[in-house]
Amino acid sequence: MKRFPEDFMFQLKESEFKSLISQFAISNRGGTRKLPFVFTEQGVAMLLGILNSDRAIAVNIQIMRIFTRVRQMLTDNTELRLDIEKIKKKLDNQDKNMEIVFRYLDELLEKKENTVPRTKIGYKMPKNK
Repeated sequence: MKRFPEDFMFQLKESEFKSLISQFAISNRGGTRKLPFVFTEQGVAMLLGILNSDRAIAVNIQIMRIFTRVRQMLTDNTELRLDIEKIKKKLDNQDKNMEIVFRYLDELLEKKENTVPRTKIGYKMPKNK
């Protein structure tokens, strides 16, 4: 079998293949014994570029649209992930601040519970009257 350069075709990793199996409900019992090879966007363009039928051209256009959509989704997800990370950092700081406040409150409660009653000073009234 002729080998394609890595820019055009590569073999899936086991974790990627397992993800595909779970996403597309592919049976994990039969079928593939080796990890499958997949085409990159450039590989699909090269492969379909040599096919010259109307159907091949339509498939090529559709695949390129899908790659464009997937790239856009990844970009959108990256921006969303960055926003979520910013929120997490803010929440972490708030958690730390709240923890400090509660620690101080606990210390104040402990001081209040552990205080010995103070002896009163000043003039004392006689009890017999």
